[in-house]
Amino acid sequence: MRRARHGRRRATLALALAALAAVAQAAVPAPKEHFGFTIGDDYMLATYTQTEAYFRKIAASSDRFRLVELGETSEGRPQLMLVASSPANLAKLDEYRDISERLARARDDEAVARRLAEQGKAVVWIDGGLHANETVGAHQLIETVWQLASRDDAETRRILDDTIVLLVHANPDGQELYSSWYMRESEPSKRVLDKPPRLYQKYAGHDNNRDFYMAALQETRNLNLAMYTRWYPQIVYNHHQTSPKGTVIVIPPYRDPYNYNIDAMIPVGLEALGSAMNLRYLQENKPGAVSKGGSVYSTWWNGGLRTMPYFHNMLGVLTEITGNPTPMQIPFLPERQLPDSNLPAPVPAQTWHFRQSIDYSLTANWALLDYASRNREQLLWNIYRMGRNSIERGSADYWTASPSALAAAKEAAARNAPGQVGLEAAQVESMLRRPEQRDPRGYIIPAGQADFPTATAFVNALQLAGVEVQRASRPFTVAGRKYAAGSYVVKADQAFRPHLRDMFEPQDHPHDFEYDGGPPIAPYDSAGWTLALQMGVAFDRVLEGFDGPFEPLPAGQLQVPADAPVPASNSGYVLDARANNSVIAVNRLLKAGVAVQRLPARDGAFFVPRATPEAMASALHGTGVVATAAGRGVGEGVPVRAPRIALWDHYGGSMISGWTRLVLENFGFDYEVVYPRQILQGDLRRRFDVVILPSGALPLPEALAIEGKAGRTQKSPDPAGIPAEFHPMLGELEGEPALAALRGFLQEGGHVVATGSSSGLALQLGLPLQSHLRVKEGDGRLRPLNPREYYIPGSVLEVAVDKSQPVAWGLPARLDVYFSDGRWDNAPVFDLPAGRDDIRPLLRFDSAAPLRSGWAWGQGYLEGGVLAAEADVGPGRLTFFGTDITFRSQTHGSFKLLFNSLLQAGAGAVD
Repeated sequence: MRRARHGRRRATLALALAALAAVAQAAVPAPKEHFGFTIGDDYMLATYTQTEAYFRKIAASSDRFRLVELGETSEGRPQLMLVASSPANLAKLDEYRDISERLARARDDEAVARRLAEQGKAVVWIDGGLHANETVGAHQLIETVWQLASRDDAETRRILDDTIVLLVHANPDGQELYSSWYMRESEPSKRVLDKPPRLYQKYAGHDNNRDFYMAALQETRNLNLAMYTRWYPQIVYNHHQTSPKGTVIVIPPYRDPYNYNIDAMIPVGLEALGSAMNLRYLQENKPGAVSKGGSVYSTWWNGGLRTMPYFHNMLGVLTEITGNPTPMQIPFLPERQLPDSNLPAPVPAQTWHFRQSIDYSLTANWALLDYASRNREQLLWNIYRMGRNSIERGSADYWTASPSALAAAKEAAARNAPGQVGLEAAQVESMLRRPEQRDPRGYIIPAGQADFPTATAFVNALQLAGVEVQRASRPFTVAGRKYAAGSYVVKADQAFRPHLRDMFEPQDHPHDFEYDGGPPIAPYDSAGWTLALQMGVAFDRVLEGFDGPFEPLPAGQLQVPADAPVPASNSGYVLDARANNSVIAVNRLLKAGVAVQRLPARDGAFFVPRATPEAMASALHGTGVVATAAGRGVGEGVPVRAPRIALWDHYGGSMISGWTRLVLENFGFDYEVVYPRQILQGDLRRRFDVVILPSGALPLPEALAIEGKAGRTQKSPDPAGIPAEFHPMLGELEGEPALAALRGFLQEGGHVVATGSSSGLALQLGLPLQSHLRVKEGDGRLRPLNPREYYIPGSVLEVAVDKSQPVAWGLPARLDVYFSDGRWDNAPVFDLPAGRDDIRPLLRFDSAAPLRSGWAWGQGYLEGGVLAAEADVGPGRLTFFGTDITFRSQTHGSFKLLFNSLLQAGAGAVD
């Protein structure tokens, strides 16, 4: 009887709590109540201003949410994350976050890790809005917040009990721009998702999803700190658009190749997540999900929001969904109507509405959340196990297999033992497991290198990625080499070893063709990107275990170079031109009216003849650059003036121009953005000393292109659909009018700096050069190489630098450059006439094997070719580079090519 009464009381209490929960959920505002429309209604988009207000309302009215401000965006908006879980979990949020971190870092023993996995909650990251023109992403995020706040079904309650959901807005500025632009038309049926006048991320636009290992953008830094130093989610779901024609959504798993640095549990885990998503779509009668070879996406590249998690033992999920706030059509494609393993359920042709895309996105979200709930303990254990795998590999002799090494061993075995199948144990040891082939136990970044401030910037990129970094508190010796105090140490025995290897070691992309002798299959993005090489950082690979007076840096803490004391000097000061940050100090001095010169006899070192120690200290603050007293006999200097810089851009925004803007601002250069119409009007020389034409400003002439890649530039939209205030941004820079304007600027003593496709200006101006990438046919005619013969998607190559030229001041004699002549880019290579003083080579391929990281099919064709040169055009100067020397603000090693070009222009500035 007593038990029955207690049972009735418990049941009554449960009903009362359920009733209270229902009342609490009912108090949460529905999207229609806040926005004035239902999320997914045709022709309707929400701005970020509205979304931010809604998220704050949700956090204030629901006990299932915590609001977190990750930081500010590039335009100063708050970047928000909502943390969703049960009220009981939220009360212990710090405890669960700590468990997630400990399991991801994997420093505990297995028994402790098992207990933590039992106690912890799966952490799932769901973001939206990164690419603002892909409007489904931000709007599914709003709807997901509402559904998690309002649903009270058993599945949702279980999900909230078992998981912590991080709902992250990835690009607030972009949503504000795109939604406002779309909604500017008062008549809904006339609304079209066309391009607004500028990039949807202030500097990078679409490339904001290419920034994650560099973290040059403020939004990326916010996201990285949350993911890799705070929350350590086991699943990271990054929403995107769009799917291949005739399908609805791309889901995991993805096509090969996958990066050999990542743990094998990553691709296997992605298959499990993809199966959960696909099954749920089928259960809900939602056809059209495609995976694997049915799309272009792979797991090779590092640097995207969903790909960098692989290198941190996290399951990164990308979906690419169709959809548009303006109704659209899914076409009938016969080749997409037969089911196969890539597309098990084809979708019928139909008119597609925005809400359908929202519903498909919710299905994907709930599939992953349900999986995380049901496999909570396993996900937590798996991230620990992968972390332990990395620690164990980094603390013992280990050999990572790579395509080139395996291919070389196979070829050698076939040559030495024809007919032999496979390699014998002795061959494996002699060819693939020699002691010098071992993976490093760690890396040392010496404090004594010439450009240590740039090395510190590299360390900050590692810090923002959660890599464990140490710093020497006093001098030490490893492997017979002495290192100064302040040197950085990155040991390989850590959970995020895949990422640190990917930043230090070359990528070895496999040869990937449609068939033998066929065309190459383009990588999803870059084939090689080794950041230490791109940034020109000196480091030592240490193959044996080592230790020393090393102090760990706090996770995510950015390092600021220490200010060195400025000595008193009556003869002026000298700044080392090898340090990029010297340019920051020079630009500060020039703006303060302090005279600066360059010393040709000292590799272009900067000489400040007259400045107080206080003025020098102010200019050098935060740069890490050391000023030395000049002493007597510094030599004759060349005066430097602040150049008046014009930077080309076009309507809608050029990403390459945007990244260049960021570099110029970071290093203290003032500039003005100019559009094609302003250039075509002439009179440039009166206002500017130098015009920067990034790749894309001018189409590449056919005579300089490999087969099929000439003449690609973006066209301006029809002015009839563009508000009059943006008409000055319209137009293209091509044809004789463009050449006349640029020729006139040069004839008046101006300086043009052209990169990538725009370097073809040299040929268009009549300079006697030609493409190096030609082969001679049997009849003696030259033809361009085709992609079957020559194909170099984004990779790092080595070039020889002509140190006799001022543009090369401060550079090493050999330089690693980013080079891309793949799917989207043009990278011409030139042959120059011999014996001409007016056309001077700057960078040359002097080897048949210049590849340092990535994939370079037919790289031997590059030998003898010129990648960059400088030419006199009347009294003016044209400096042209076949590649992008400021690529995504990553290539610090080649920044001096731009800085020296600009300061040369300043040397010739007119008052």
